[in-house]
Amino acid sequence: MRIVITGATGFIGSAVLKHLTAARDTGPHHGGVHLTLLGRSPSPQVRASADVWRTADLAVPDSLALTCRHADVLLHLGGTLSRDPEVCHTVNVAGTAALMREAQRAGTRRIIHLSTAAVYGPGPHRGLEVDETTPDPVSPASISRLAAEQHALAAGGTVLRPGLVLGEGDRWVVPALAELLDRVPALWDGGRAQHSAIDVHSLAGLIATLALRDEPVPPGIFHASHPQPVTTEQLLGSLADLGVLRRVSEPWGWQRCLEAFRASPGSISERQFHLLAQDHWYISEAIWKSAALSPGAAPHLRLAGARDWYQNLTR
Repeated sequence: MRIVITGATGFIGSAVLKHLTAARDTGPHHGGVHLTLLGRSPSPQVRASADVWRTADLAVPDSLALTCRHADVLLHLGGTLSRDPEVCHTVNVAGTAALMREAQRAGTRRIIHLSTAAVYGPGPHRGLEVDETTPDPVSPASISRLAAEQHALAAGGTVLRPGLVLGEGDRWVVPALAELLDRVPALWDGGRAQHSAIDVHSLAGLIATLALRDEPVPPGIFHASHPQPVTTEQLLGSLADLGVLRRVSEPWGWQRCLEAFRASPGSISERQFHLLAQDHWYISEAIWKSAALSPGAAPHLRLAGARDWYQNLTR
């Protein structure tokens, strides 16, 4: 099985690469998986994991020519989170469009495209199915990622929208929680809010399973979080147990939280505070059933392996 991967040097892509190299080198697919990695500059470890490394840049469409030739599977896990709308459009939209044209030209039979639940916008959202609400992205990255989905769907792809992704390599979720606890030292809105979340190794295992399975993978959009939402109290409590975050126990009402937040400046915006402190959860069972895969333990219970990463990051 010939698999082409973008984003293999990133947070999620590098975890997917570990699953696929294990399947290639020691697993049931031993010897039957060929990995072509696309990117600008690999680390020595990533280059060593590739059967073929090809220098390519989503911002330069011509560099993507023939990248999917002979590919059975395309895993499009790359992109940018830039705050610059022009950069986001060039990389996430135009780059995806060019890549999908190559996949269609090559007759690639399976395309898996990584997006984000952030395309739904501010919320709050409670138990939504795909297409139960109209996406309303706010940031340039989310706006461009929603537009990119359309190119993947037009090519017959499977689009995955995870919520909060946790684990080693996360540079946003838990650092943002740490800042917010300094600014608002309480259980925000009582800690009751529910979030769609997934640990990075579970998400990577899901993507690798979809890539390698013999059965067809249904096209369309799927939520790709753990089916069981995690509450703010559970997430903050688990991270406090690991010594990553300060422990808080006093529940504050939302208005008091907002007043404290606005009185204490920082890098996290009020929109992002809403995202991390109010309900944002989405029905996510369908993709696990399609993959015939168990999601395992809830994401807040699977963070012990990331303790050192998070402690170093939040000091």
